[in-house]
Amino acid sequence: MGRLFDLDTMTAALETPLARPIGSGSSDYDLNPGVTLPADRVLRPAAVLIGVLGDEVVLTKRSSNLKHHPGQIAFPGGKVDGVETPAQAALREAQEEIGLAPENVTILAELSPHETVTSYNVTPFLARIEANFTPKPEPGEVAEVFRVPLSFLMDPSNYVVEGRRWRGMRREFFVVPYGPYYIWGATARMLKALADRVA
Repeated sequence: MGRLFDLDTMTAALETPLARPIGSGSSDYDLNPGVTLPADRVLRPAAVLIGVLGDEVVLTKRSSNLKHHPGQIAFPGGKVDGVETPAQAALREAQEEIGLAPENVTILAELSPHETVTSYNVTPFLARIEANFTPKPEPGEVAEVFRVPLSFLMDPSNYVVEGRRWRGMRREFFVVPYGPYYIWGATARMLKALADRVA
């Protein structure tokens, strides 16, 4: 039997006041120390919502027709537009992608950013979804909205390292498979960082 988690005890374990980033950050390159990143690289700001409803995390499966990351598992989220804050972007994207109303969300903590291979600097927000809702997947972008038990995702032993060739070299990454869902890449790495923090 795994540990039981709830957002109140998790937030206390993180030992952080609201709106202060937790941790030192992560990257899609964490498991690939041989990669040298240009010091002058420009990262575009983005944000995602790690939304917890009851004792489950809400995730999406991206449409297979998308140009970037088709069929992959992801948090609701996307790039930061204009003058909005990362938190505002995460809430806006969650409403657009899965029909989650911002007033149904309480952001509990801003986690440390994650750098992706696609040159985004992603800020994850841990949040409580206050009441059940009927997901409305955005046509053409979200194929499915599903949930995974928080206790499963917060158990570091459920994560494994896999690899594949990418741009001519082997790239290794975290994977946390759940039923028919292959959760990997940036999504798995951000979840692994959170799991390690509260373990």
